[in-house]
Amino acid sequence: MLELEGVAKHYQGTEETVRAVDGVSFRIPPGEMLALLGPSGSGKTTLLLLIAALLKPDSGTIRYQGRDIASFSEREASEYLLRDVGFIFQNFRLMSRVPALENAARKLLISGVGVHQSQARALPWLERVGLASRLRHTPEKLSGGERQRVAIARALAPEPGLILADEPTGNLDSTRSREIVELLRSVARERDACVLLVTHDTEIAGIADRCCTLHDGNLLDGDHLSSTDSPNDAQAQSVPAPG
Repeated sequence: MLELEGVAKHYQGTEETVRAVDGVSFRIPPGEMLALLGPSGSGKTTLLLLIAALLKPDSGTIRYQGRDIASFSEREASEYLLRDVGFIFQNFRLMSRVPALENAARKLLISGVGVHQSQARALPWLERVGLASRLRHTPEKLSGGERQRVAIARALAPEPGLILADEPTGNLDSTRSREIVELLRSVARERDACVLLVTHDTEIAGIADRCCTLHDGNLLDGDHLSSTDSPNDAQAQSVPAPG
């Protein structure tokens, strides 16, 4: 279970305080994908960085499997990001001149898995994102969409319990975008993972189990709870995904 309660992150600008995330609360139970809609600058990426322990909130609580992420030491935050979180970044972060298979296996290798086993575990994920014929191609020989899919395979290969996807379809065509988001939804169900998908695309958001909207750091649709929660336990009930 991923739980956020009153999470805030503000920045002091030259003339005013920027409320990037302003009192956000929601929950994602295991096996569910929640889509977070919002325009650029609405605070979506900042929220992902907070959940990934790459930023610390100014106030509020973020818990994953009952652990308070904001209280992590630097070492604990690194281990959490390495072992528990699959973060799909917008800018790929692939190693140049390194084949796709090795790039996809990189996180497993860093966590202590041997070279051959790391690649063996990464291979099925490259196949699932449609790159079985591009295993030995370096990023320089891949299209933007193919590089994005390598990054997705790298995030999924360790089989994390929490998947954070920051506009994972931004470099993909509509058909491949739908396939990738359906894959993320399948992974949530297959592995009882929590998936938070950030997007500005309402059609893509409609594939998720639920969706909400972030605007100027505020969650417009209220709290999002699992079906076992009572509506009296929060400000609002879950809002179904459109479509």
